[in-house]
Amino acid sequence: MGHLRDQMIADLELRGYSLSARKEYPQRIRRLAKHFGRSPAQLRERDLLAFLHHLLHVRHLAPGTVCVYVSALRFFYGVTLRRPNLVARLPYPKVALQLPEVLSRAEVERLLAAVRVPKYRALFTTAYGAGLRISEACRLRTTDLDRQRMLIHVHGGKGAKDRLVMLSPRLLAGLEDYWRRSRPPGPYLFPGCPRTRPIHRISAFRVLRKAAAQCGFTKHVSPHSLRHAFATHLLEAGTDLRIIQRLLGHASIGTTARYTQVTALLTSQVRSPLDLPLGPPPG
Repeated sequence: MGHLRDQMIADLELRGYSLSARKEYPQRIRRLAKHFGRSPAQLRERDLLAFLHHLLHVRHLAPGTVCVYVSALRFFYGVTLRRPNLVARLPYPKVALQLPEVLSRAEVERLLAAVRVPKYRALFTTAYGAGLRISEACRLRTTDLDRQRMLIHVHGGKGAKDRLVMLSPRLLAGLEDYWRRSRPPGPYLFPGCPRTRPIHRISAFRVLRKAAAQCGFTKHVSPHSLRHAFATHLLEAGTDLRIIQRLLGHASIGTTARYTQVTALLTSQVRSPLDLPLGPPPG
């Protein structure tokens, strides 16, 4: 499996897949090989179908998790082994559409205030104020902040795509205060351990979960909740849905998103929900 794993990782890198995909996909194929006790190159379509059935009905994995397995299988057999016919009929399990529990703006303020460590508070404020995925916020470099145009340059988002998002005046002031107090070394705005590497998203998840528990929230809260809140609060404030889709970096969320184009000037003029006054949404 070693040489196949190396080839799969090289194929993923060549096609611009994200770091998480480069890590997750080979792990899924390794579990496939362990399940059957032989090289995945020796398996047939019926073996792959039996494996998916095992994941769903024996291990009782969530359909969304099994979808990741299917994507890994399709890539491994279709690209690395060049046997696309073997996986052409592998089905994606139907994933139930569940609406996220959205924090109100007052709840977001309470949550951020409950985070005691300045670095993590600045991290989560950035994730909410700019609508970033937590992995994107963790990897921010000091050079990604454009104070002249009030923009944040997000590098290597989902799908290995860069984008520009607004740099909120309140967020900028908070980051400057954090910088003066912490003086983080190295290129990353939020260094981890070692300090030459960015903070890990798992650490961020644990800190936010603890803060949510201190607030007594019954809603499920994760770093992604801040991104959901960003989009919802902008929509409530009257921001055009197409602009929100662009700011979030969604490549395809329906036909409308395909035609969305936002200039850097328009992006910089959008007010972050972090700067909106508390109170009932307009309308």
